[in-house]
Amino acid sequence: MTLARRVALVTGAGAGIGRAAAMALAEEGASIGVLDYQMERAQAVSQEIIEEGGTALPLVADVSIEEEVEGAVDQLVDAWGRLDILFANAGINGVWAPIEEMDVTDWDHVTAVNLRGTFLSVKHAVPHLKERGGSIVITSSIQGTSEFSVTGSTAYACTKAAQATFAKKAALELAQYGIRVNAVRPGPVATQINESTFRRNLEKIRFPVEYPSGNSPLHGKKPLPAMDIANAVVFLASDAAASITGADILVDGGVSLVTG
Repeated sequence: MTLARRVALVTGAGAGIGRAAAMALAEEGASIGVLDYQMERAQAVSQEIIEEGGTALPLVADVSIEEEVEGAVDQLVDAWGRLDILFANAGINGVWAPIEEMDVTDWDHVTAVNLRGTFLSVKHAVPHLKERGGSIVITSSIQGTSEFSVTGSTAYACTKAAQATFAKKAALELAQYGIRVNAVRPGPVATQINESTFRRNLEKIRFPVEYPSGNSPLHGKKPLPAMDIANAVVFLASDAAASITGADILVDGGVSLVTG
């Protein structure tokens, strides 16, 4: 159990990659703050962890609202006295549409959850991580960094590119405190994020060349299992990655090799 006696906060932990990471980190011995915007989902994942012999605390917050994020972090530290690992994973796809048809409110909503949410999670975790050092892992994406052919996802892709840059800037700033910061860049994963995807008039967008339709060299047409990303998060959170910081790790089954 490589993470015994560590305390981890996982945002967006109620489903998908967040749930898989929470379960995997707990299996390695970490106590998990299971944060989601829906308390029922946070409670359900917490109960799963507890039934498997782990330790978990359900937390609720909209990661785009500072006082809610701060309150959740404080609640976690009050309960267990420390914070060692942050997996800043919460995110949405939002509206996918031609640029001229995207409302400002659509753009702002995606950037608020994905980018401001990451910033706020890191901001309020850092004072606690400084006490002993620790690990921050951020969920970016191959979109915005190496795959640009997905139609209509401009706002989402821009936030993912910004998260990768944020991880590098934070890694340099926080290294003096023994805090490592890395990003994972998943390819297509089977998760519930499509519930937050609203496609509008994408047929109006045409590329001049035909791109592969998301096939993965390793997995074909199958999406990646969320646990594959979770395993990368566990590695980056552990002492096995003690000299890795400022990295962004592709976990995409090779998709970016054929679409980048």
